[in-house]
Amino acid sequence: MSTQVTSAGSVSARGRRAWIALRALQTVLALFYAFASALPKLIAHPSAVESFDRMGWGSAGMYTIGLLELAGAVGLLIPVLQSVAAMALSALMVGAFVVQVTVFDGQYAATPLILIVPLALIAWARRGHNAELARVVRLVGRRA
Repeated sequence: MSTQVTSAGSVSARGRRAWIALRALQTVLALFYAFASALPKLIAHPSAVESFDRMGWGSAGMYTIGLLELAGAVGLLIPVLQSVAAMALSALMVGAFVVQVTVFDGQYAATPLILIVPLALIAWARRGHNAELARVVRLVGRRA
């Protein structure tokens, strides 16, 4: 009987460590997307302006992508939005990969693919929040 109690206790401790590790990963990714990716676009840093001009998207595209990245970063930190935010950022990374390959001759094309891996993990691990989000959306829809 004591073996089962110890085993159950270790599963609980392991689950807690996994939860903390995933939360830390979400925080690191949120900081990356907010400060290293979105901020240069939102403040029109010359490197971002040059890249978006080269793509032909101009400032409207730059600000739009910057806002989407910032929204995704914030969403990674809000429990009910974590899974959806990770999926949305993954979709942005698919687009970034396509742009890197087609416009920038594959330079840095691996970066968005690498970022999709932890985002997919977060989307899967936090998928339980999607039902809660659906309930919230239904409630808001009924009130409108």
